[in-house]
Amino acid sequence: MKVKDLMTTDVKRCSLQTNLAEAAHIMWEGDCGAVPVTDERDHVVGVITDRDICIAAATRPRTEGEIAVRDVISNAVYTCAPGDDVRAALETMRVRKVRRLPVVEPGGRLVGLVSIHDIALQSRTRSGDVSPDAVLDTFIAITAPAEIPVTA
Repeated sequence: MKVKDLMTTDVKRCSLQTNLAEAAHIMWEGDCGAVPVTDERDHVVGVITDRDICIAAATRPRTEGEIAVRDVISNAVYTCAPGDDVRAALETMRVRKVRRLPVVEPGGRLVGLVSIHDIALQSRTRSGDVSPDAVLDTFIAITAPAEIPVTA
């Protein structure tokens, strides 16, 4: 099965200039926990999550309306393509420890979003390409605590 068969195409998004209060409002209205961040050409430059917003709000001396998304998002962006196999997308999620992947066309323009939830739903069917155990293993890898280096 291909990513295009599972992905959400009506994707909410924001820009680097969007403030955290606006990004939270987009998530609230869209009932989602993450929003791709796109540039003026609709190319994905990052993803902001509800967790990113909460941590930034709690650790910075400014209000959410004063903090731009660009100041919070990671520089690392992991994506997949509509024609990618769902198992490859799941592997990217497992290795990169992310629950969602923006789906981009070859030129980099955002065309969808695929989540571990989308893949989990597909895995419940007998005709699914991904086993429920593979989804569970990925979820465990994603949610495992980060290893903290031990200093002597």
